[in-house]
Amino acid sequence: MVSNPFQIHVADAVLSDLQQRLAQTRWPDALPDTGWSYGTNAAYLQELVKYWRELYDWRTQERFLNTFPQFETEIGDIHLHFLYVKGTGTSALPLLISHGWPGSFFEMHKIIGPLTDPARYGGDAADGFVVVVPSLPGFGFSGPTHQQGITTTRIAAVFRALMRDLGYERFAAQGGDWGSYITSALGRDYPENLVGIHLNMLPSRAVTALEATNEEERLWKERRSQWDAEETGYSHIQGTRPQSLAYG
Repeated sequence: MVSNPFQIHVADAVLSDLQQRLAQTRWPDALPDTGWSYGTNAAYLQELVKYWRELYDWRTQERFLNTFPQFETEIGDIHLHFLYVKGTGTSALPLLISHGWPGSFFEMHKIIGPLTDPARYGGDAADGFVVVVPSLPGFGFSGPTHQQGITTTRIAAVFRALMRDLGYERFAAQGGDWGSYITSALGRDYPENLVGIHLNMLPSRAVTALEATNEEERLWKERRSQWDAEETGYSHIQGTRPQSLAYG
């Protein structure tokens, strides 16, 4: 595998274009006093746009992101961006961390230091991990993809190939949100390569299919069904007609 060092640099023209788009936003009408019940709250979003236009400093954020060692590579026909931070331990365990949707590798920035250099945070230097944090295919600097079928199972295969190309036949894996599905697929499909997996989100569909055995479970299932009915429209349309939202 050939991996090249990578540094983030967004062109001035891109930032200027974003500023112009935000300045020219045509805000839709909003019913009064509806809060978030009809979807995104207009006042909140207008305040957010004002923050982006007047206060947010991308260049400062860019410099911070570039303090992490970053690389890019090609695995098959997938362009992959990843953080690769080696730990302090003499036999540091390789740890692959998968982010969620609609997130990025930046989700992990607060835990990379404690994992790779635990002594700086009051731990034992011997416990340091080697941390690899890819951007999911189609996300951030790994995107875009140009083919169908980039499923969690396919991403798991790409991530396993990445770890092998980096020289790690056995490694641990962690993931939350969408990353929990990828990490589960790694554990299921490549047990010979996985030391273990850790998930910080458990899919609950299998649980909701079970019959409630007490009042507490019944109320939980009722709340869950209401949440599914009212809050998962995005998931359905993105799972069936994602290109329609892309044009929007």
